[in-house]
Amino acid sequence: MPPGPDTTADNGHRHPPAVADASGEDTPSAGGPPRARSESRGARFARRCRTGAPRTLAAALAGLALAAAFPPYDVWPLSLLAVAALSLLTHGRGLRQAAWTGLVFGLAFFLGLLKWLHVIGWDAVIGLSLLQALFLTALATGLALVSRLPAWPLWTACLWVAEEWARDRIPLGGFPWGRLAFANTGSPFTPLAALGGAPLVTFAVALCGALLAAAGLALWRGREGAARRPGRKTLRTAAPPAAAALVVSACGFLVPIPTDADDTVEIAVVQGNVQQPGMDFLGRPMMILNNHVEPTVQLAKDIEAGRAEQPDLVIWPENASDLDPHRFSEAREAIDRAAKAVGVPILVGALVDHPTKEGYVENQGIVWDPATGPGASYTKQHPVPFGEYVPYREQLSKIITRLDRVPRDFWPGEGSGVLQVGPARLGDVICFEVAYDEIVRDTVTSGARALVIQTNNATYGNTGQPEQQLAMSRLRAMEHGRAIVTAAPSGISAIVAPDGTIEQRTEEFTQDVLTGSLPLRDDITVADRVGPAPEWIVAFIGLLSCAAAVAAGRRGRTQEKGQQQ
Repeated sequence: MPPGPDTTADNGHRHPPAVADASGEDTPSAGGPPRARSESRGARFARRCRTGAPRTLAAALAGLALAAAFPPYDVWPLSLLAVAALSLLTHGRGLRQAAWTGLVFGLAFFLGLLKWLHVIGWDAVIGLSLLQALFLTALATGLALVSRLPAWPLWTACLWVAEEWARDRIPLGGFPWGRLAFANTGSPFTPLAALGGAPLVTFAVALCGALLAAAGLALWRGREGAARRPGRKTLRTAAPPAAAALVVSACGFLVPIPTDADDTVEIAVVQGNVQQPGMDFLGRPMMILNNHVEPTVQLAKDIEAGRAEQPDLVIWPENASDLDPHRFSEAREAIDRAAKAVGVPILVGALVDHPTKEGYVENQGIVWDPATGPGASYTKQHPVPFGEYVPYREQLSKIITRLDRVPRDFWPGEGSGVLQVGPARLGDVICFEVAYDEIVRDTVTSGARALVIQTNNATYGNTGQPEQQLAMSRLRAMEHGRAIVTAAPSGISAIVAPDGTIEQRTEEFTQDVLTGSLPLRDDITVADRVGPAPEWIVAFIGLLSCAAAVAAGRRGRTQEKGQQQ
């Protein structure tokens, strides 16, 4: 089956391409072969199933290929092939066909990408995958529309950015997981993040994939002779988009990634470990806290014995204290003991009762001084729906009893997480917030000289989710020109250089301590200076291209009717 509608008759002449009628089905223009009117609905349905099955299978395989482009498989070239495949499968198709193709593609992609959610329940995997696949359904419909416009690979790339723009924001604050940029954190496209952030990386990947599709389409349509081999004219037609794809993929090599440090600070990252993976990782009260106190005290003993260097600060992960240290004296005393032993401030991740909103809890990073105790803190701005709070709790909890496992809703914080931790001005970003462009950007532009991702992936240990989140840290490092420390109670904890290189990392479900020099930088990148404006502009251009395609289709149908009359 050709990737697009075959408009070449047996005599070598071309009929006008198919256009979508009001029902969204492909109908030939004037001059095309007439459709048999006597065909029954049942026969027509059976024919569509026979002809549509290969396309549906191809869409599913392309979606799975895109999932394999992400960690833990991390085969980034598959992201280009997946974009190219979706472009070909929707090229010149009717809106209903394109929508179905996009739904199948999206569902296969997100089922493969989000399978780590199965620790909560496969219904969660399927439900979230279906919701996210609806965005790709809309994307595929748009791709079918703009495929009839000149320069359609460019509009295709704009639509990919528009799809991610929408999915990153709605519903309930959005879900940015699965952006093309996050599959390309170690590819030639990654340095482009320093110029336009994750949206520019997505744009470049989508443009390159669409150009490859255009080259493939030119080769397919230009088959000549009985042997079906492309002639020189066909190769000349396919060469420009192929060359353009090569140029786009090479642009990242031209982007300088500044890594010179204005200053450095010695750090220690403590990974204390948890009792077990899964939903019940907490274990008994004080267990996780003691798991972080004890290796910190041991680090102090190693320093005193000359086996380790004295750090300037220590970083603990999200939820390192499983009890509110402001309410429970045993938690406060344990953290005090660790801070006084090591003699430097500790950035402590803790769950803290809201001071005025009864029944709510805050997810905080607290600067804990060895002399004065708890000081400045950052509260997570973007709690995770159904993980840290339950929307429409009263109604949904009657249907989904598992929601009772989120007994209290998290209250969102306000303001960026810039904290002075000893000699370093760090930007605290908690867990899934690393996926949101604006949260990380605001932290850097507010003065953070390096970034700390305090996270807790114990629920999703050994599922591939920690690797996916670490990939985001690599992209953010290059996007903002900042070193990044990822601290997790069960792993993966890591130190990432400003150029995205992982300098140190831990294994999952082990107790470990990372020590090293962390570069601090003051300069900001072009991406930080321009902010979100390019993403909004490119997304708007994508929507305008769809409107232009609809308008062009209406003009074509009007002219066709006039010729018939």
